[in-house]
Amino acid sequence: MVLTRSFVRAKRPCTDGFRWFVRQFGEGGNYQRMIDEMVAAGRVGDACWLLDQFGPTDEVRRVDAIDDDAMVFAGTLEVRGNVDVEGIVRVGRSLHVGGGLRVGGDLNVNADLRVEGGVRAESRLQVGGDLRAGWGVDCAGELRCDGELRTGWELHCAGPLRIAGNAFVGLDLHADEGIRCGKGLHAGGDIVVATSLHARHGILAGGSIRAGLHLEAGWGIKAGTDITAAGAIRAGESLIAGETIRAGDGYGVFAGLSVPVAAWESSARVSASAQPDGLMSGHWASAAAC
Repeated sequence: MVLTRSFVRAKRPCTDGFRWFVRQFGEGGNYQRMIDEMVAAGRVGDACWLLDQFGPTDEVRRVDAIDDDAMVFAGTLEVRGNVDVEGIVRVGRSLHVGGGLRVGGDLNVNADLRVEGGVRAESRLQVGGDLRAGWGVDCAGELRCDGELRTGWELHCAGPLRIAGNAFVGLDLHADEGIRCGKGLHAGGDIVVATSLHARHGILAGGSIRAGLHLEAGWGIKAGTDITAAGAIRAGESLIAGETIRAGDGYGVFAGLSVPVAAWESSARVSASAQPDGLMSGHWASAAAC
């Protein structure tokens, strides 16, 4: 893909950036080569601006490893080994990593992100497609995934966590802010959220589910041990806990919000070691009865 000087000018670039562009490239040149030279010259913001204006390409680049200050690529990037970048990583299509991935700045992948090892993002992490990690994911800022999220190990997010599709976490899920999941949320261990947790479908945890504010699922909620919240607990269908179910002081526990009362006995069962205080709806069934 070739960009001309007139094409770039039509996008109304800043004066300083356009002057640098003219000095460096004259009448224009290869799109990705321009991006590479901008990054090499420390003009990462200009490279990202160029990608924003002209979009992704079908180019595929395959390398053994990446150890650099920043990386901007308009197509699909395939890395056989590790990726270790101090600053921004921006990929126009997909990023596939055979080893581990560490990024010191923002990590933005327009399509799928697939990493065989672990992912450490020291700022924001944004994925336009699916996010799959063979090991764990540790994000120091906001994490947004517009597709499905799947990790083999734990997931820790220090900022807001937004997942458009299903989420499958192999071990524990810890979120220092809130979680919104567009479909179902499944963790092999504990789910611990500092504020509210909302899933449009169901929530399933092998361990406990703990929310610092409200806990809500459009379908059912099931935990191997406790289900607790500092606010209200709301489930469209059943609530099942291996041990206790407990809402915050002054808040209620609601099951069966999405099914008729006549179907509560089969589709809105509430089961725990003891009947929860403040049970407002649903059919109570002791753990022994289940």
